[in-house]
Amino acid sequence: MGSRIRLWVQAAFAALTNGYFYGFVTGSIYTGPLKKACVPGLNCYSCPGALGSCPIGSLQSALAGREKSFPFYVVGFLLLFGSVFGRTVCGWLCPFGLVQDLLYKIPFMKKRKNLPGHRFLTKGKYLVLALFVILLPLLAAGIQGQGKPWFCQYICPSGTLFAGIPLVGMTESLRETAGVLFGWKVLVLLAVALLAVWVFRPFCKYLCPLGAFYSFFNSFAVFRYQVDTQACVRCGKCREVCKMDIRTWETPNHPECIRCGECVKACAADAIHRTGRAVGSAKKHILHSGPHRF
Repeated sequence: MGSRIRLWVQAAFAALTNGYFYGFVTGSIYTGPLKKACVPGLNCYSCPGALGSCPIGSLQSALAGREKSFPFYVVGFLLLFGSVFGRTVCGWLCPFGLVQDLLYKIPFMKKRKNLPGHRFLTKGKYLVLALFVILLPLLAAGIQGQGKPWFCQYICPSGTLFAGIPLVGMTESLRETAGVLFGWKVLVLLAVALLAVWVFRPFCKYLCPLGAFYSFFNSFAVFRYQVDTQACVRCGKCREVCKMDIRTWETPNHPECIRCGECVKACAADAIHRTGRAVGSAKKHILHSGPHRF
């Protein structure tokens, strides 16, 4: 039941933030006042339905501009959502996270949680954040002093899916000019999509710079998990159901945790709970439920 609720929340938020249906019909991009505001997940500015801006795209645009200035609004927005939700945004509010979740549900291939070399590969998203989102847009300026949104231009599969493919499909002039770069972006999208059928959320785990940024806040975000160490029997069931492969009883607020809630549901000892619930409630639950729970 909980996973269904999460899927419905993801779908509703994706529809809400991409509700400019006129854009999908005409191949145009909404440029009204709402577009000045960021949304918490990956949500490409150029998507025909996008009503808000992607914080990663906005950050790159500010850093790549001719007149270098600190992007107070974008950084403040990211700090706010990070400090309140951490990677809950990834699990519940990101449209491309929803796409990967749905692809993983396709009954094809034997499913895996991680790719070989998982612990090393998870560092990739921090490299993408540092290099493609911050350093290259800031430092690699062109002749006129204007940088490029390197992540959006060369990597982001979400932008290709929600913006590039619809716009190219609906606009003849774009179809005529689409070249090697667009072909490369489609290949990146296909690679991520195929991996997502086999491995749970590969883009979130290994490449997403937004997930990397939010992960810094997981351990102290307002919304986080707590484990009652006296109630926990270390049975490992939480890790079995965790598709991010986290040892929840040791690090309930691991940087990879997307707050999907599967560990909370699976805990027979009722030892894992969300912030705001009394720590002693799990012990009270055990005293009243008896030993058959184990």
